[in-house]
Amino acid sequence: GANRGGKTGLFELANNGTLMLDEIGEMPVSMQTKLLRALQNREIMRVGGDKAIPVNVRIIAATNKDLLKAIKEHTFREDLYYRLNVVPIAIPPLRERREEIIHLANYFLDTYNRKYGKKIVIDEQVLKVMETYDWPGNIRELGNTVDYAAIMAVDGEITGACLPPTLTSNLGSKAAAVPLARRVAEFERREILKEL
Repeated sequence: GANRGGKTGLFELANNGTLMLDEIGEMPVSMQTKLLRALQNREIMRVGGDKAIPVNVRIIAATNKDLLKAIKEHTFREDLYYRLNVVPIAIPPLRERREEIIHLANYFLDTYNRKYGKKIVIDEQVLKVMETYDWPGNIRELGNTVDYAAIMAVDGEITGACLPPTLTSNLGSKAAAVPLARRVAEFERREILKEL
């Protein structure tokens, strides 16, 4: 809001610290101009404010877009790219780091188990399926898949029947192709029995 004295923004809150700008490639060009000005001048002006405020902020920017291509398409400012591209760190997609999939899946499951006081485990066949899947949504997709499977788990184990349809096609003929409606009904029945 444009209060009389302005409102404390993220740059001011991050002064003498670090500001993480996720999905920087999605930022509109008009905002890129303002960001570049703040980075170059090391000062910002509050919305509704009338004086410049000096800031000392380290920026970490992340994107899954090809910013060099975006520069050619005039959707990302070249000067901002070079201002941000001081220490580039390229993190390969999950499909190129298959050895990490099982560790990450177990991490997400441990988090789920602690959060809900459960003791669910993942079947070995499911772990193999997870290793062979390409994970176009990367780690977010893996985390959501583990949460989904843990919710659908029967008898404390994530089996092929607990996986979402995107992964069950990788199970081949051994898939316990349980329709979603049936899995939801089983989950609801277990929860009702627990409450009773």
